[in-house]
Amino acid sequence: MDKNTWIGFLLIAAIFVGFTMLNRPSKEELAKRQHEQDSIAALRLAEAEAQRLSDSITAMLQASPEATAAAEQVTEEDRQARLQAAYGNFAPAAQGEEQFVQLENEHVRLTLSTHGGMITQAELLGYHAAGDSLHPLCLFRGDESQMAFTLITANNRILQTSNLYFTPVKTEVPGRAILRLPTSTPDAWLDLVYDLSDNYMVHLTLQPHNMQTELAQNTNSMELRWQQLIPQQEQGRKFEERYAQLQYMLSGGDIEKLSESKDDAEKESARVRWIAYKDQFFSTVLIADDAFSSSEFHSNIQPKYSGYIKQYTTQTTLPFDLNGKTLTGMRFYMGPNHYHTLKAYDEGVARDERLHLNKLVPLGWKIVSWINTILVIPMFDLFTGWGLHIGIVILLMTIVIKLIILPFVFVSYKSSAKMRVLKPQIDAINAQYPADKMQERQQATMLLYQQAGVNPMSGCLPMLFQFPVLMAMFWFLPTAIELRGKSLLWAPDLSTYDAVFHWGFNIPLLGDHLSLFCLLMTIVNIVYTYITMQSQATDPNMKFMKYMMYAMPLMFLFIFNDYAAGLSYYYLLSLFITIMQTMIFRWSLDDKKLLAEIEENKKKKAGKPKSGFMERLEKMQREQQRLAREQAKANRR
Repeated sequence: MDKNTWIGFLLIAAIFVGFTMLNRPSKEELAKRQHEQDSIAALRLAEAEAQRLSDSITAMLQASPEATAAAEQVTEEDRQARLQAAYGNFAPAAQGEEQFVQLENEHVRLTLSTHGGMITQAELLGYHAAGDSLHPLCLFRGDESQMAFTLITANNRILQTSNLYFTPVKTEVPGRAILRLPTSTPDAWLDLVYDLSDNYMVHLTLQPHNMQTELAQNTNSMELRWQQLIPQQEQGRKFEERYAQLQYMLSGGDIEKLSESKDDAEKESARVRWIAYKDQFFSTVLIADDAFSSSEFHSNIQPKYSGYIKQYTTQTTLPFDLNGKTLTGMRFYMGPNHYHTLKAYDEGVARDERLHLNKLVPLGWKIVSWINTILVIPMFDLFTGWGLHIGIVILLMTIVIKLIILPFVFVSYKSSAKMRVLKPQIDAINAQYPADKMQERQQATMLLYQQAGVNPMSGCLPMLFQFPVLMAMFWFLPTAIELRGKSLLWAPDLSTYDAVFHWGFNIPLLGDHLSLFCLLMTIVNIVYTYITMQSQATDPNMKFMKYMMYAMPLMFLFIFNDYAAGLSYYYLLSLFITIMQTMIFRWSLDDKKLLAEIEENKKKKAGKPKSGFMERLEKMQREQQRLAREQAKANRR
């Protein structure tokens, strides 16, 4: 290695060491982290002890008559004493019978359990799981979702609300349910108030009443633990897993994500506005009225045949006013990842208070999402608003997109046709200037293009405009919940693959099935490639490139076989229309007329000064030639 290389390595090493030292935590930060870890460890130990006592007392209370008779020395006073020792003033809530309370509107049916006071089942009445058209889609049920608040009692006991029994309180307000956590003090309790007045949003408020003597006096926050299994709802697990992700939004508006392809964990010290347990088409979102703090997130991929996609876990803290002057509130969004439904929650809301839940719908990179929001989604809404079948909607969208880029496609095709008719003259230039005079050959070729009025770069214009639109549709169609459950021809559900052949084993890259729309798209793509190759001037020595052009459509068969049938259907229509455009262009453009037009351009531009582009290009070529000559002289020395 030369001296410059060694200097480069040393600079990189210095930057790395300096960056490490600058980002090394201070002694105070290290001490603070250690204190937090010690506190969490002590909390977990106390929770385990409380759980052990709870289990032993529950086992004692639920003992069989024979075991009870054998332990007659255990009096009722002894039982109450043990409950009091384990739960303090919350002993009345340590035992009870589980009851269920339902809240329902036209969109959601929620089931609340008095054992823990949390939502144990959430059903979306307007949707069904794949393969089940009879029952509403269930986001979770039973132990699939577990949520608990941590209570620190006045006698320093640490309790979990998931182990306690609440009492339903009758209310006359529609869509409201109150679950009350009793204490041994008759006039002290904690209410969990649920309000399902919105479509997919339920509001939970914690309302303490005279809890100053029941909870620790220094209580100003409450720890929350939330864990949920995400069941497989769609036909294609591989594709559903790709979109299942734990996301959360910071108070500043930035949205962070855990990895969707592997187990992941993240600790967040900043304030968090909401936490989303997201699937491909549905989400459960926990939204703080104020903010969460000191949060820890985990995402774990579940075994393939478990029936679950991911398991998400959150450990976080939220403010809690013991006196009840400032109530602790949060909202649960349990519904579809529908762009307009989610965006509606920001209507009429101040900019800094907006939730931006619509970002749960993945619309691609910034430029692609911009196209989706201003072109694709409004166009989709317009056509679906006419009551058309979804297949017709996608067809109309394809036609509109093709009409928008039609002028650029025509310019590109005409440029390619001109280059094709110029091939004999280009071959003559190549024969005049051998390969060792590449600079002169390039200058002569560019001069010919200028005189003929041909821009070699114009062939890139259609791709420049078409590629972002293609990518926008690539992101939009597989995540558009409007396609879910919509059939077209042989495809029962355009939001997943339309398998027509299953062979019961996995073929690398292809999978265990073959999708018909994807197969048809591949065949039409090969036909289009053949038509394109026939209309372009190609070098017979570049056979490998020709084979590569045919290999690309075959690669798409493997790429899109697992994708939504609606996306393959769109690309199939797009290729059909492109082939029709190409045939029309070929019919309207005659090679003899093009050649005559080129010769006329040559006569018009003869004697005219060169364009600025050509002058710059020739200047660069002359500079390259000068450098090449100087290098050759240096080598001879």
